[in-house]
Amino acid sequence: MLQASPDVLPLGEKPLTVSELTRRIKFVLESSFDVVLVQGEISNIRQPTSGHYYFTLKDEESQLQAVLWRSRVANLFFTPRDGMKVTVRGRITVYEVRGQYQLEVIEILPAGKGELQIAFEQLKAKLFAEGLFDPAHKKPLPPFPERIGVVTSITGAAFRDIVSVLRRRFPALEVIIRHVPVQGEGAAEEIVRAIEEFNAWGQVDVLIVGRGGGSIEDLWAFNEEIVARAIYDSKLPIVSAVGHEIDFTIADFVADVRAPTPSAAAEIIIRSREEFLELLRQSVYTMNDFVTEKIQSGRKEVETILGSYAFNQPRDLLQNRMQYTDDLLRRLGQGMNVLLERRRLGAISLSRQLSHLSPDNVLQRGYAMVRLDGEIIPEASLLSKGNLIEIQFRDGFVDSTVDRVLANKLRRVKRVQKQNSEDSS
Repeated sequence: MLQASPDVLPLGEKPLTVSELTRRIKFVLESSFDVVLVQGEISNIRQPTSGHYYFTLKDEESQLQAVLWRSRVANLFFTPRDGMKVTVRGRITVYEVRGQYQLEVIEILPAGKGELQIAFEQLKAKLFAEGLFDPAHKKPLPPFPERIGVVTSITGAAFRDIVSVLRRRFPALEVIIRHVPVQGEGAAEEIVRAIEEFNAWGQVDVLIVGRGGGSIEDLWAFNEEIVARAIYDSKLPIVSAVGHEIDFTIADFVADVRAPTPSAAAEIIIRSREEFLELLRQSVYTMNDFVTEKIQSGRKEVETILGSYAFNQPRDLLQNRMQYTDDLLRRLGQGMNVLLERRRLGAISLSRQLSHLSPDNVLQRGYAMVRLDGEIIPEASLLSKGNLIEIQFRDGFVDSTVDRVLANKLRRVKRVQKQNSEDSS
């Protein structure tokens, strides 16, 4: 009689498949742990086209695979990177295909956050609860802005980037700069004051509020509660443009639109000249298609009436149908005339806006363009005594030398306010 050797499997015992064993391990692990809190260092982080984050969480002795699904990535206020120490809240799961256990991340935060980071999170939670981030409160950007206000430091790179992009995309666009300090003591109060001034003036269509990149301390003015509430209370739509793409501030969450960089803010606000022309062409095509469809639909309806059974009935029914047909054709013609007139006026309006914003028409209205070494100078502060400049009027050019430069934070605002006070008196 055969007997099982202790070195081999017992006779009659059915072995488990790899999948069965993996499922048992998965059940034991996932049922043994609820939500866990783990701290470690990120390494080998990657984000494929799916949008999920995959990374290793490690310490001096061990490592653990982790995954952050795309649906939770949108809630991040920072970008995870290799070498970053983090605290992760998540669940232990088993990836059956590879037979490995991993941490499914629910929330991830930088470990050892300082007082500023804690204050950031607390204010963010407070304002979120009050509804300041609610998408329903976001104001749409104007499709055809004629005058843009910018709240930033004129000594920073953000100012130069914004002006450069706007000049390239639509040179005739009017830009009003309100210089403010963007970091340090009193910066938040100055930013609030500038936003309130633009709202009181009411002569710009949209605002850009921002600065270049920096540390959390450098960007802190845009994390102040008074700045967040000023942006929320603004009647003018505001585009935030603070730092680089990876930087997030409270101002970004409250603003109507968040731009990843100052240059991107300028591109978001104003279409290029070519885009304006394409929009006009598309409007004409849409109008033609709409009118053609209406005519074809009306013709088919008339043909249906003429071929109907009731149309061939005695004279009284015939007369009623003929009268109905005449009325239908009359209303169809009136409707098409109204539609064509509306489309025509819309095309004329777009054409006038393009003409109004052209550099030649700006000169015809009494303005002049100043150039230094062939470059247009939008601000007096960009000139220095002794500069040789060229001034273009509608009927010619004048060469001149700068004798002195008078700087002003918001000369246009003060000039308009002064004129208003003179008119009222």
